[in-house]
Amino acid sequence: MTSANPPVSTQPTSIPVLRRILMYGGYVALAIAVVGSIIGYFVAGGTGVLSALIGTLMSVGFMGITAGSILLANRVAGNESAIGGFFGIIMGGWLLKFVVFLVLLVVLQDRAWIQPMVLFFCIVAGVVGSLVVDAVVVLKTRMPYVGDVRLPPAPVDE
Repeated sequence: MTSANPPVSTQPTSIPVLRRILMYGGYVALAIAVVGSIIGYFVAGGTGVLSALIGTLMSVGFMGITAGSILLANRVAGNESAIGGFFGIIMGGWLLKFVVFLVLLVVLQDRAWIQPMVLFFCIVAGVVGSLVVDAVVVLKTRMPYVGDVRLPPAPVDE
């Protein structure tokens, strides 16, 4: 008699979690864009609205780079020999965020069409919002302690 092993999923267990983080992060970004635009309009008119939207886009972009780099790294590193590629992609995503952030700071510095406080608070709201989304999704996800492991087949009784 042979034991019927359930089909083994080749998809890493982190992929549904990251997809959920991206989906909820989009909702948070939409809320930040709406609330930030309303507040920005009352603070600085059209300049405040533009600043709120730019700050929200920056936050969404950085959140997307994080989750996207992990999703990409999961596809690339399908076996143990590619673990260096996995961490290389993750670190590359982190470096990309760092460089893009510095470039945006230099480009947006002292622009007449930017209201710095509205931009700053929308970026902070985006960072805090993405951290809250990450924490809530991870805490509410039912994920095994040991995932993505193939067990040997069950012994056969003769």
